Amino acid sequence: MQPCPWCLNGYPLRSRESHLKATRSKAMMLFNLYVLGLAVCGTSVFAKEMPVDAALAESLYDNGSRHMEIMAKKEKTWRKQRTAGNFKSENYESLSAALAVTYPVKCVSGKATAVAGDALNTFRCKNIDLYDFLTHAQLGSNGGEGSSSWGWTDTASKREFIAIGQSDGASFAEILPTGKLSYLGRLPQYSTASIWREIRGYKNYMIIGSEAVRHNVQVFDMTKLLTVNPASPKTFSNSADLTGLFTGLPNGRSHTITVNEELNYAVANGAQPRSSTCAGGLIFIDLTNPAKPTSPGCASQDGYVHDSQCLVYRGPDTAYVGKDICYGYNEDSLTIYDVTDKTAPKVISKTSYTGVAYAHQGWVLDKQNQTFLLLDDEYDEYDKTAPAADGHPVTYIWDIRSLAKPKQTGYYKSATSYSIDHNQYVKDGYSYQSNYGAGLRVLDVRSIPNDPTGKGVTEVAFFDVYPEDDAKTNGGVIDFVGSWSSYAFFPSGYIFVNTIERGGFVVKRTDI
Repeated sequence: MQPCPWCLNGYPLRSRESHLKATRSKAMMLFNLYVLGLAVCGTSVFAKEMPVDAALAESLYDNGSRHMEIMAKKEKTWRKQRTAGNFKSENYESLSAALAVTYPVKCVSGKATAVAGDALNTFRCKNIDLYDFLTHAQLGSNGGEGSSSWGWTDTASKREFIAIGQSDGASFAEILPTGKLSYLGRLPQYSTASIWREIRGYKNYMIIGSEAVRHNVQVFDMTKLLTVNPASPKTFSNSADLTGLFTGLPNGRSHTITVNEELNYAVANGAQPRSSTCAGGLIFIDLTNPAKPTSPGCASQDGYVHDSQCLVYRGPDTAYVGKDICYGYNEDSLTIYDVTDKTAPKVISKTSYTGVAYAHQGWVLDKQNQTFLLLDDEYDEYDKTAPAADGHPVTYIWDIRSLAKPKQTGYYKSATSYSIDHNQYVKDGYSYQSNYGAGLRVLDVRSIPNDPTGKGVTEVAFFDVYPEDDAKTNGGVIDFVGSWSSYAFFPSGYIFVNTIERGGFVVKRTDI
């Protein structure tokens, strides 16, 4: 008699799903015990690249169950927030009203007190002042629920604009020389509402994707904002005001958007379903003519890509100098692609690492000298996977001097925050991180080329946009609340922070 295929330790399970869940749980338990054993030996031993675990990949990642698990937990949190009324913009109007009278609010002795005596309008901070805030309703949204954001600076006038992801579309505002936000209008969602709305800039255009079915990828010309009177904000039309619309996704959904401006293309990452021809991988979008975006091909070899960064390679690996390289953050791996030929892209390497729970996003330290990159794992704090098992966010450091053999050399672990890390972008040797309830965190990562263990990395500034969790036991919560994204590339030094519940903040560092 054949052994029961859905039994564990001799006991029958109810279903195949139960079997897989139990198997994953046991595997992760053993993995974490192994990792914790390494941890006692020191962090230098702990940081380590490794092959992808084939069993975990099959049961947890490749079929999408880990990603669906994370999305379900996020939706559960957001349902609770809606029920509690925490997405209602009127809850936060006192902050925008206060800043209309007095700004900036200086960070003094670790606090930026916008409304005296009000804990929910007092923000923990370091070396960052608060200049302005508008609620999602004041930014034109009927539903709020913020997500991605990206900026554009007009080269002629030097005016700075921000595109703000919300569940019901994209909002547009100007950041004035005073640091004040001036709302100009919005582009509604193309199909249905979805909090998952990702935005990236391409020249003077914003490329906008969403997890909503039939949303497609919108191409919007930001120069349309130059003549808008803020006294009469404009609601733009999907039929009349789009420069272009890319309709080549399997069902119109994408999870994130990547842009390689130098080579005139975008990428739709994580376009469901995984069973489609491109398997949720990199779908290339030619933007040579933004009015008529087309796709020359896709990279399906490593399946689902959560996020990516695509660059002309400039670095020490002579085999790839001048090639078009994509760094893929692929759930259980850092996967590096040569996509020079969009009709026949190739995987150069696929590498996992100690502590992997969900490889989410990352950024190279220097686009002009691609020797190291930073990776954030969105689920290691939540899943209590070492080295992030204690809930302090971990940034993983990778040596990519050999694209075929990247090395995970070390990590930085926050000593000041208790939260989940989400998105990060590197500017001039500083990593600007949006770490959910811990808000905007700024790391000085300039030491990494000389010390890739991460021991020289320091947190030089932060602004905590979610005071609701300040009084918790650990001074924070491991949950999907607070900041989703930030944009720190404005020449003025102003930083925009988009939050899930409240709206948009404008802040500025005081240490540079």
